[in-house]
Amino acid sequence: MERTIVHMDLDTFFVSCERLNHSEFNGIPLIIGGGDRGVVASCSYEARRFGVRSAMPIRMALKLCPDARVVRGDHDMYSQMSHMVTEIIQEKAPLMEKASIDEFYLDLSGMDKFFGCYKWTEEIAASVLKETGLPISFALSANKTVSKIGTGEAKPGKIEIKPQEIKPFLAPLSIKKIPMVGDKTFQLLSRMGIRTIHTLSEMPVLILQQMIGENGRELWKKANGIDENPVIAYSERKSISTERTFSSDTMDIPELKRLLSGMSEQLTYQLRKEKWLTSTVAVKIRYANFDTETKQCRVAYTSADHTLSRVALDLFSKAYTRRMRLRLIGLRFTGLVHGNHQMNLFEDTEEQMSLYQTMDNIKNRFGADAVGRASGFDLGK
Repeated sequence: MERTIVHMDLDTFFVSCERLNHSEFNGIPLIIGGGDRGVVASCSYEARRFGVRSAMPIRMALKLCPDARVVRGDHDMYSQMSHMVTEIIQEKAPLMEKASIDEFYLDLSGMDKFFGCYKWTEEIAASVLKETGLPISFALSANKTVSKIGTGEAKPGKIEIKPQEIKPFLAPLSIKKIPMVGDKTFQLLSRMGIRTIHTLSEMPVLILQQMIGENGRELWKKANGIDENPVIAYSERKSISTERTFSSDTMDIPELKRLLSGMSEQLTYQLRKEKWLTSTVAVKIRYANFDTETKQCRVAYTSADHTLSRVALDLFSKAYTRRMRLRLIGLRFTGLVHGNHQMNLFEDTEEQMSLYQTMDNIKNRFGADAVGRASGFDLGK
């Protein structure tokens, strides 16, 4: 059966949320992000015309667009609005995957027997706009890769790419449009004269594998509009956790806090590696007499260690209320959704983002224990 896959993406999501509450932001260049040392989390189309882009240092963005208005992000509002949109789409779609806080995939395969899939998706987009005030773009094609690229080209708007149109649609586009092509791959391919998807699609698979490793075949398939990846049903119930039972009961608070910080660093690395964001943090302690206490709280979707570690330590202080030795401590992140570092851009400086990327690269190469922050060192097991 021929597949029908939709990619939906909320238009300049953070900007649109801010404009719902602040009509004075309409029509002006708007940048969402932290202070002068922070980076751009999102920006309006008016700012993009000046060359402003996400993840750009705010200082640079203001040089390009001096008249831009800079607003600090409102995590809670964005999470709430994302949840509202998720519920609207999930209620109507037969199969929905939440790819990030503002992106969704729908599998409408077989629905053309009963509905026109393009018209049906238009109606969902209209429902999102009517019920939340948020504009949402979409693309419909035979697979996830083509639909995601299509949304990027259609924004702000919509497009249907029929099977026979896939190759002509992709051919003139830059290889940067392919989701898995990062800066390093782009530079490598560009040096070889490969700059368009058409040129990439005609490269022999074996040569691509020699150039970029085992991902070469997958890249070739995407350049040729081939992607068998399924839409994965969305669920908020997933979690990751870790805990430690001590060989000897302890009430060494500084060491317990160092251990908890180390647990946070371990789990946040796992979040970033697997492209998850968490919305709930829970800390569990077990006293020497086996009484167990758990404290948890919701947070704005994030994978930032310095944010989640701070929350975990605060929860530990609330949970540990008796002067009694502990035999176990645990940390759990729940309410996971797929996403990337974008939500953290509001509070991260360039230095913090660079530090995360450097540490993650070292861990990816040499193992999760290869490097860590001093506060996270485990002084005893």
